[in-house]
Amino acid sequence: MSSDVAIAVQDLSKCYQIYDRPQDRLKQMLMRSRRKYYREFWALDGVSLEVGRGETVGIVGRNGSGKSTLLQMICGTLNPTSGAVQTHGKVAALLELGSGFNPEFTGRENVYMSASIYGLTREQVDSRFAEIAAFADIGDHIEQPVKNYSSGMYVRLAFAVIAHVDADILVIDEALAVGDAVFTQKCMRFIRKFKATGTLLFVSHDMSSVLNLCERVIWLHEGKLREAGPAKDIAENYLQYTLQEVYGEAAALKAIDRTQGAAKDSGSQNPEDAADTEISLAIDYGSTATVINNLSDANGWKTGSGEIVSVELVKLSGDADGVFAGGEVACMKIRATAHAEMRQPIIGFLVRDRLGQDLLGENTLPVTQFSPVSVAAGETIEASFRFRLPMLPNGQYVVMASLADGDLYENVQHHWLHDALIINVSSSKVRWGLVGVPFEEILVKKI
Repeated sequence: MSSDVAIAVQDLSKCYQIYDRPQDRLKQMLMRSRRKYYREFWALDGVSLEVGRGETVGIVGRNGSGKSTLLQMICGTLNPTSGAVQTHGKVAALLELGSGFNPEFTGRENVYMSASIYGLTREQVDSRFAEIAAFADIGDHIEQPVKNYSSGMYVRLAFAVIAHVDADILVIDEALAVGDAVFTQKCMRFIRKFKATGTLLFVSHDMSSVLNLCERVIWLHEGKLREAGPAKDIAENYLQYTLQEVYGEAAALKAIDRTQGAAKDSGSQNPEDAADTEISLAIDYGSTATVINNLSDANGWKTGSGEIVSVELVKLSGDADGVFAGGEVACMKIRATAHAEMRQPIIGFLVRDRLGQDLLGENTLPVTQFSPVSVAAGETIEASFRFRLPMLPNGQYVVMASLADGDLYENVQHHWLHDALIINVSSSKVRWGLVGVPFEEILVKKI
């Protein structure tokens, strides 16, 4: 195993024997291998992967896809049926709720026990106990048996321990979902700091967190490795898959193939066409931005029942010169054509940063749920969203646009475009937060 590889998994499988009746287990013991009284369930089947040192990798998949089984075998708490796992460095894990704790022990006693499992001496735990207790922030409850803890207190104490054992590899399996907002932010700050020197495996159903933390994502499905690659690509494919599972046979989501269009447009652009696809923005806050119409190359999916035909950003306030200044009123216009009847069409958009975090967005549901605008096949509908344009820090942003039919509780996404518009921002003054606002005055005085 190369020193550049933190985790190596080769053809890993785990099979469980499922018995329909308790007496079948006894019969199997007596009959040995002459007859099978059980059914085989392969929780993991022939999975191979590598995680480099210092890499942050997300693992996604539906419940029962084998995510927790894989992590348990990486951590050494579960033996594989076949295959091998190699790790380079100390592994610390936050797996299912309460794992590794004795419910009869107090929080203090469990800290010492868990830390010793990770190789810390009693003297080392003594020197770090105050920091662990402060990180957990559960007060006097640390002297109480953990069987009396809430789920949030369990996670607080467990994460506090793994944050102070000098791990090289950190494994987190959905446990942060039960924490409150303040503690989750504390954990995320620690994770971002840990990423600078350590290797992280992160399992979550929250795709925003996965995109925020991970450079690469592994998608498990029914115990097999379905796909692995850049976080953004896998997140988009997984979103399409999960929606298809919800829709079933009601709608077939077909991936949009842009390879032919990309090849066609790979040549030089006609200068006369540039005005139709690119708008220069001179933001008065020390920023310049370029909005590129990417509709012809945007990926996503569609069912064939409707199609988005245009997405544009229009200036509504100030000089009608097409130049945007931060903070003015703008309008996002999205036009779509129906290829089949839609009784309650919904059009929406989201602006996302390069990590896939949603910055702003809206859809027409607040209007259409009270006054539906039905369209027949061949008709076109346009949605307009008026809002005050924020100022964005350095980076690349994309606009996702979608066309659906239905209501808040039951709808089908007929056309979904991940990158309908691309916004490139170069900013010298917008420094803090995900978006910038123009401060009218900054004042310091003695009082």
